[in-house]
Amino acid sequence: MPAFAIAAAAASTSVALTSSLVSSAHPSITCHPRTTFPSNQLSTTSAYNLATFRVRAMAETLSIPNLDSKSSISGKRQALISLSDKTDLCTLGTGLQELGFTIVSTGGTASALESSGVSVTKVEELTSFPEMLDGRVKTLHPSIHGGILAKRDQKHHMEALNSHGINTFDVVVVNLYPFHDKVSSSSGISFEDGIENIDIGGPAMIRAAAKNHEDVLVVVDSNDYPALLEYLKVGQDDQQFRMRLAWKAFQHVASYDSAVSEWLWKQTGGDKFPLSLTVPLSLKSSLRYGENPHQKAAFYVDKSLAEVNAGGIATAIQHHGKEMSYNNYLDADAAWNCVCEFKKPTCVVVKHTNPCGVASRDDIIEAYRLAVKADPVSAFGGIVAFNVEVDESLAKDIREFRSPTDGETRMFYEIVVAPKYSKKGLEVLRGKSKTLRILEASKNNKGKLSLRQVGGGWLAQEADDLTPEDIKFNVVSEKAPQENELNDAQFAWLCVKHVKSNAIVIAKNNCMLGMGSGQPNRLESLRIAMRKAGEEVKGAALASDAFFPFAWNDAVEEACKSGVGVIAEPGGSIRDADAVDCCNKYGVSLVFTNVRHFRH
Repeated sequence: MPAFAIAAAAASTSVALTSSLVSSAHPSITCHPRTTFPSNQLSTTSAYNLATFRVRAMAETLSIPNLDSKSSISGKRQALISLSDKTDLCTLGTGLQELGFTIVSTGGTASALESSGVSVTKVEELTSFPEMLDGRVKTLHPSIHGGILAKRDQKHHMEALNSHGINTFDVVVVNLYPFHDKVSSSSGISFEDGIENIDIGGPAMIRAAAKNHEDVLVVVDSNDYPALLEYLKVGQDDQQFRMRLAWKAFQHVASYDSAVSEWLWKQTGGDKFPLSLTVPLSLKSSLRYGENPHQKAAFYVDKSLAEVNAGGIATAIQHHGKEMSYNNYLDADAAWNCVCEFKKPTCVVVKHTNPCGVASRDDIIEAYRLAVKADPVSAFGGIVAFNVEVDESLAKDIREFRSPTDGETRMFYEIVVAPKYSKKGLEVLRGKSKTLRILEASKNNKGKLSLRQVGGGWLAQEADDLTPEDIKFNVVSEKAPQENELNDAQFAWLCVKHVKSNAIVIAKNNCMLGMGSGQPNRLESLRIAMRKAGEEVKGAALASDAFFPFAWNDAVEEACKSGVGVIAEPGGSIRDADAVDCCNKYGVSLVFTNVRHFRH
């Protein structure tokens, strides 16, 4: 074959091969077949030179020429957007486009942007791969992650991108499949559907962008779109802003993963206390201060799956009043947890997390007045909780009721909490005080996990959900309590469960008469409770949160001498026989519950 023919053939083959390589490395660029020139259109010299150039290019590891349309140094900025929650997507897309960004997107996000008139480059145009495996694989590709993770100040990173025709991403906006909402929905979800709602590509992109936040702005929250656009518009170089977005991104993924982990652990039927436990907390509000003014504080809501629609003070609606304080939350929680235990219409008054007044009546106004009467001094400035609706009549009584101590001073409260309010009732309560906090809460579910912090760790336990209906009151004395006395003992026992140890409650006719709390010795708690109950102690029921270690010349004998009709305690002391003998001597009924209610 003549030399010029060989050169021409080599040139034709080389150009065709180069066309194929460019198309492969740059899927957005299509090399038309006419790029392969026939040999008769080339001079011998030009054909030979072209062939020599192409063969050299192949010898140099098939490096690809730098193409401006895809070059990382072309000056074109790219934003990658992939969203499940498309809130304000149009605003974001339009804003980025106006700032000169090329927008790369996936599936439904791309369609939504195009519908809004925003130009979109689809991910598959960059990767040269369609979505695969029912959408499981979309963005897991070097053309995506290389453009996110490359460090702009590392020459070899940029050279690697250029050699593969990969452009950088300056902005990554991603949020994740709604796994939390899906698996916690009231309609339920199959295990298979739950698995399919676990996002893979999304977390990978978020983590990649957050890791490389010095060069990439990562956004996971639509509330941050305005700040992002303003940042880009002004052309700032604020690393603190970038770090805050990166922190939020990692936190977003961490919370997401905690939901997946919690759900999967439940599917295994594993123990209530897994080897590792993550609790996702979301800031609800910054507080004025903690327990004391010199302590900074904040309030977080537990976003665990177990807390979805599970009730409690954290999700209460505040209808009126000053912002809640650290101590307000603690007291409101104590009052609400206590009042929700009772089946009859009940009012509970709390001060410093201890119920100082509890009463149950068919007439809720009567219950309210009796609860205040139990300890009006403590009730002043306390928290009042109801387990029934606050209507106009009850609201008027709360607003106008005078202290039993003098009959003149209008009672003042920090908080009123109830399951609901009538329209008029809410209106009346709002008129009592500008500062009165009015909360509407839902009842706590049973079976929750209770967490409490100690230095360097957390204690976890099942919630104390036992009620009188769950246990048996065993009569151990010669005298058996009358039906009304047993009812009083059960009422007192339910009250004492919510009082700080050492705890004693004296009650009669579904009304707390006195309580002693938080004393290092049980005898002192007893004396405080009896002093508050006064003469009404005669014939009343007494409940203790734990057993009496001594009976004679101690708490049991003092209680018997005061005239109580029945004593309810867990039992379990090595001196239980002394307590029984003491009660028999004074003709007092004694019942053992076999259940302790310590509260520290």
